Amino acid sequence: MSSYKINAFTYALIVALGGFIFGLDAALISGTVKFITEEFNLNSMQLGIVVGSPSIGVLLALFFTGSACNSLGRRKTLQIIASLYLISAIASALAPSYWSLVAARFLGGLAFSSISVASMYIGEIAPPQWRGKLVSMTQINIVLGLSAAYFINYSIIQLTSSDAAWVTSLGIKQYTWRWMLGSEIVPAFLWLILLFFIPRSPSWLVYNGKTEEAKNTLRKIIPEAEINVQIEEMIQSMQSGNQDQSLVSQLKQIFSKPMRNTFIIAMTIAIAQQATGINAILFYAPTVFEQIGGGTDAAFVQSIWVGLTSIVFTVLGLVLVDKLGRRPLIIWGMAWIILSLGICFYGFKTARYTLTPTSITELTSINNAERLQTIAGKEYGSDIEFKKALEESLGEADARKYSSQLIQKAADINAVLILFGILSFIAAFHFSVGPVMWVLFSEIFPIAIRGIAIPFFTLITSIVSMLVQVFFPEQLATMGISYTLLFYAITVAIGLVILYYYLIETKNMTIEEIQLKLQKK
Repeated sequence: MSSYKINAFTYALIVALGGFIFGLDAALISGTVKFITEEFNLNSMQLGIVVGSPSIGVLLALFFTGSACNSLGRRKTLQIIASLYLISAIASALAPSYWSLVAARFLGGLAFSSISVASMYIGEIAPPQWRGKLVSMTQINIVLGLSAAYFINYSIIQLTSSDAAWVTSLGIKQYTWRWMLGSEIVPAFLWLILLFFIPRSPSWLVYNGKTEEAKNTLRKIIPEAEINVQIEEMIQSMQSGNQDQSLVSQLKQIFSKPMRNTFIIAMTIAIAQQATGINAILFYAPTVFEQIGGGTDAAFVQSIWVGLTSIVFTVLGLVLVDKLGRRPLIIWGMAWIILSLGICFYGFKTARYTLTPTSITELTSINNAERLQTIAGKEYGSDIEFKKALEESLGEADARKYSSQLIQKAADINAVLILFGILSFIAAFHFSVGPVMWVLFSEIFPIAIRGIAIPFFTLITSIVSMLVQVFFPEQLATMGISYTLLFYAITVAIGLVILYYYLIETKNMTIEEIQLKLQKK
């Protein structure tokens, strides 16, 4: 491997580590849901707020990310983001109350813009033939972070059943969820240190008139003979755009007629990626798996399978994105997602829930379990009907506390089919629209406006993500798991139709060539 390629991969890997922190931060909360619900006595909306508060935070951050990227530079912005992750992890682990936990996670959400900035930076230092792979490294790190979070949560849960002296002395049993959230501190600190070793983006340097410094950076990642050509293409790309560099002017250009096709592609994929419901599955993984009836321990084990599936298919997508192209992965991947969600819908829709008198007598851990005798032997056709019956028998607090255990006893459900559908959905997302959206974002915007455009469309996808996370517990309580998944499938199908007609192929093309192709279309 040439020194140019080694340098490009090294810089991309360091920046892409932000994806690992993002995945870790996002998924660690999945293991804490049960514990923080009990400790702070949360209802479904309060739970949705604490889980979704980072997505609310990123909405605010993305209003300033574009300006920060243009004025401070991509590297400095990434360093600020890493600092926010670190502060948030410490504050979350030490949070004394519900609202302080929401505030700490909101602060971490300000750092969730790391994904858009990382894609921007990597897209600007990557040679065209490697761009797909290098930008996709962020997604690889996201799923590694997700997997690490599930494994950490499972390990901490296992430690709570240990009587070892060091487990007791560290308060792991007493502060289970705090240890889960605090595990992010070390990797966040390491990422912050590594970001001081990457160069500034050559596109940003040209954008700010620092051409010689841009050439010095390019000498590290491409041969000398190609440097002047690259610089000239960057200058032409800037000159072809609006020379007014104000925020308002760049936003107007995003909505202008020459950018119409780009706008439709970016807006559609920004909405469709999160409308799949991916973050409902990832951030509430144990909660979703408890609906299958396996109990809490089984739910944490199955969450690890989600992480492993994510890794395998993200790597596969990374290998194929520059061979098969962006369009086939997006189109066929979204069709695969719809099919997978359909399988899950069928599995949950055909489930039945019945508590027998015998099973009720076995529930010795529930205080006054005889309260359930009023629903003994009755069959319920959906999870929502069964949960309502539990609330009537036990009251809202106890029904929420023991729901996992009761579903395990009552569910007559095709767990294998549903588990297959969920893992198939995870595979489809991470093989296609998950990583490829960020590849497209790094390619389809001209240099003159990309510092604003990428954060703008990341803001759109973050709004959808926030809505999914905040309202998922409420959807479970009002629509049930089956119709919630069907809603996601229908939304993705609408996005698929639009992208089928508008999405172009961009593999092996320079950013400037992509602009010409989009404008001609």
